[in-house]
Amino acid sequence: MSPQPTPSLVTIDLTDPGEGLTEAEILDIKVKPGDTVAINDPVIEVETAKSAVELPSHVAGTVTRVLVAVGDEVAVGAPLIEVDTAGGAAPSGAATPDVDTEVPSPEEPAAAAPDPADAEPKNLVGYGAKEAPQRRRRRPAAQEEQAGDEQYPAERALAKPPVRKLARDLGIALSSVIATGPGGTVTREDVLGAQQRAISGTTSGESDADFFPEESPQVPEGLGGAMKSVRDQPFAGVTSDERTTRAPIRSVRKRTAEAMVASAFTAPHVTVFNEVDITATWDIVQQLKASREWKDVKVSPLVVVAKALLVAIRRNPEVNASWDEAAGEIVYKHFVNLGIAAATPRGLIVPNIKDAHLMTLRELADAIDDLARTARAGRTPLSATRQGTITITNFGVFGIDSGTPILNPGESVILGVGAIKEKPWVVDGQIVPRRVVQLAASFDHRLIDGALGAELLRDVSAVLENPSMGLVWG
Repeated sequence: MSPQPTPSLVTIDLTDPGEGLTEAEILDIKVKPGDTVAINDPVIEVETAKSAVELPSHVAGTVTRVLVAVGDEVAVGAPLIEVDTAGGAAPSGAATPDVDTEVPSPEEPAAAAPDPADAEPKNLVGYGAKEAPQRRRRRPAAQEEQAGDEQYPAERALAKPPVRKLARDLGIALSSVIATGPGGTVTREDVLGAQQRAISGTTSGESDADFFPEESPQVPEGLGGAMKSVRDQPFAGVTSDERTTRAPIRSVRKRTAEAMVASAFTAPHVTVFNEVDITATWDIVQQLKASREWKDVKVSPLVVVAKALLVAIRRNPEVNASWDEAAGEIVYKHFVNLGIAAATPRGLIVPNIKDAHLMTLRELADAIDDLARTARAGRTPLSATRQGTITITNFGVFGIDSGTPILNPGESVILGVGAIKEKPWVVDGQIVPRRVVQLAASFDHRLIDGALGAELLRDVSAVLENPSMGLVWG
């Protein structure tokens, strides 16, 4: 009879990150076997569709095993860390944080081993839930005996997080690298050596197939000489003719694509445009920047645009709605959670400011600044991306005049703001230089007729042209 697992062994699993997400990518592992953890200590950092999130331990004890590796995409509910709540030491030969192996859960008999034919295929590190390619062939025993240094085929991909990151950046499959580190660990030098083989062509009479998993999406047939430099070819999958590069669709980019497709093919989009003289708004922003009361506040024209949009929504409340197909209802909302589209190093996210309609201009400025800083740091909490109602996207920061923004799924309006430029403008019959911006408002035509959408954009424009209208209407 198989021995039963120790009752004190508990796994820390990937909890449901919310919003219908089913997986997350492991960004960082903060513990190793033998470490002591307390309740609420962060143990793993994962990246969801929206942000990077630190997962805390829900138990106290000693880490016995780390069951995932940096770069893995893990399904919700999968075990991540095993902890001995009795405080026992890590078992001899326990896996390091980066061992690409699987272990039985505490509920299963410790000695039970799945039949190899029935076992779930392991993931190629960093490439999500897909069937793993066949691992590289072992070198013949005679050939291994002739090797001058102790080398290990890195079939289990033992490597520290910085080494794994370097391999991903260079487009090198860790499972293909000949490991020379202690105990078969892949070192930085091993990865750089593999890169040199890719740049100069194969050596020692071995082919690409000897160095990379067969049928791997990471490295195509005939890689030799394809990767010229890390800067020019940072991704995996450079074709032998150097004409294309294939990179995995992962993380935030994958979720953004899914959301945009769902929005574009669900809500019929209509976009209206208007070019606006915002010289008065520009002057107010400059005055606020020079004001002693606002010296600690980061204020920009975007803050005034946000306030103008909130005023326009108050005058046209029917635009603040969503379409409930299942219930056959239109849901009119009496609050505004104002989304601000943010381009981050990990991709586009849309956190929102809760109850923005209740905020003063200064509170709105503080909220936008905090939102932007948090997003750039990759620390936007999932709660900040939920229940948005209307969004602003500022493509003007890229020097773009205008565009046709796509609705954030579940929302009715998105306002695009172009670059503010000085242009000749007719004022009282005279041509004078003015600060001008193009606005583009996309809306869900199921909810908003053309007239209502035009009125919304007209009111936003009116407040920006003459901010005193905000006092009258607000």
